[in-house]
Amino acid sequence: QVQLVESGGGLVQPGGSLRLSCAASGFTFRAYPMSWYRQAPGKERELVAYIPSAGRSINYADSVKGRFTISRDNAKNTVYLQMNSLKPEDTAVYYCKADSVFVRGVQNDYWGQGTQVTVSS
Repeated sequence: QVQLVESGGGLVQPGGSLRLSCAASGFTFRAYPMSWYRQAPGKERELVAYIPSAGRSINYADSVKGRFTISRDNAKNTVYLQMNSLKPEDTAVYYCKADSVFVRGVQNDYWGQGTQVTVSS
């Protein structure tokens, strides 16, 4: 059974930092791209950062470039999102996603349950 469990969210002041983690299980983690998305109240879910299986060609949303860093540790089956210089507009529920995972011959995208990030003074 594929599971993605996010952690690390919380309340932080503007300018602060948080590191989100997403622990994966139930599939061959190192073989698949991973992404972080976020959804703010009243807004659509948006892609924040993407990391391919080999760690090259990492992509970021323009709104987070230079402030957020996505990384992965294949030995720990975990993907991270380091968030620096946080702004109130970064407030959202953050989700990790495993892209196009094959499990028992069926291909699906899988999502975690989300972790709340609130940036406020």
